[in-house]
Amino acid sequence: MSASVIAIVGPTATGKSDLALDLAEHLGAEIVNADAMQFYRGMDIGTAKVPVAERRGIPHHQLDVLEVHQEASVAAYQKYGRADLAAIAARGRRAVVVGGSGLYVRALLDEMSFPGTDPRVRAELEARAEAEGPGVLHAELGRVDPVAAERIDSRNARRIVRALEVIRLTGKPFSANLPEHRYAIPAVQIGLEMPAARLDQRIDARAVSMFEAGLIEETRALVANGLERGRTANRAVGYAQALAVLRGECDVAQAVADTGLATRQLARRQIKWFRRDPRVHWLRAGAGVLHRALGHLETRSDAQ
Repeated sequence: MSASVIAIVGPTATGKSDLALDLAEHLGAEIVNADAMQFYRGMDIGTAKVPVAERRGIPHHQLDVLEVHQEASVAAYQKYGRADLAAIAARGRRAVVVGGSGLYVRALLDEMSFPGTDPRVRAELEARAEAEGPGVLHAELGRVDPVAAERIDSRNARRIVRALEVIRLTGKPFSANLPEHRYAIPAVQIGLEMPAARLDQRIDARAVSMFEAGLIEETRALVANGLERGRTANRAVGYAQALAVLRGECDVAQAVADTGLATRQLARRQIKWFRRDPRVHWLRAGAGVLHRALGHLETRSDAQ
């Protein structure tokens, strides 16, 4: 099993964290988080973050590195995540990368550069997104760069603004800057999958359990720490719905239902993203997945 970096990817609620822990324990590896919402301190229940007491003594990196009022940055994650991978390798250990934030996984592992920014251009586009709605800007993106528009969700104002900003600054399609399926850091990627009906059941059950575990109270504490001032964290699935409860916009039952729906939609987007990558080896989640994952690593090692 010579691969120094193993990435566990796929949709939410498939058991990626459990497999990552099992693999890291078996291989003597360290874990690097690639879930953008788990970067935030205090966002524990709603992100299904593994509690410290359940991490089996395995070092975890890129968890709790931001305050909720700070903006997550793919470029910053690439810099610091790769530094973590280099330090892990220098210790003679393997790294298990785990998370469903596809762009962050690609930034960490693949050849990917980041064009500069212009605060004035970005401010103008952000004002338009606020006034006109992200759908209008997404339609504009579709006219100038249909490839990028197809890959970016029409509700993701932040990514739409960034794409239009890059196009305006460089005169080139934003899609020209999207990563190819070419590693900067060689890795073995394992994707977890399960039947859609089962995944939906797990997602809905998790939505219920999160609110029962105190997601409203956790969100209230995060508001005191600046959650509503943030540009990224307050849009996280679960927290956006909990904020709606705290603002009196809906009751808890509706928030639970809305969280389940939003999470199912997120899972479909994650599946679509990772399915585009031919390097991902898919395994059925559930009993025996560790054995099958180790078998795949053995096969890859033998082939090298």
